[in-house]
Amino acid sequence: MSALYIDADACPVKAEAERVATRHGWRMFIVSNGGLRPSPNPLVETVIVSEGADVADMWIAERCGPGDVVVTGDIPLASKCIEAGARVLRHNGERFTEANIGQQLAMRDLMADLRAANPLSAGGGGKPFGKADRSRFLDALEREIRAAKSAG
Repeated sequence: MSALYIDADACPVKAEAERVATRHGWRMFIVSNGGLRPSPNPLVETVIVSEGADVADMWIAERCGPGDVVVTGDIPLASKCIEAGARVLRHNGERFTEANIGQQLAMRDLMADLRAANPLSAGGGGKPFGKADRSRFLDALEREIRAAKSAG
């Protein structure tokens, strides 16, 4: 059975994802290193993994596959999930695909190199997450779940 996996540590759309998953009767796994209040929803399982770099990512990557949807902002995790056959979204609704994941990984590595080369530069931290991002995410998640259902 298909499932929705949420890389939850910095996910701003957990509640929205739960609403969409529940509407479709999908099981949802919210995976983090801790600090989350479990949902009373019987379709939602909160998974607390041990502390450590990428433990939550490994948990998701080892379980997702064709017919599943993963929500993450982590580009290496997105790449592993795509390889496993899952559909992958960012929190703002942008889709990671086989066609764009290579470029995303290259850009991530380039930015890491630039930050390392200039450690005194102030990082901007990105733009704030707004209503338009939330709305785009809801639309994209609805599309991905429907596409996963029709493909399976």
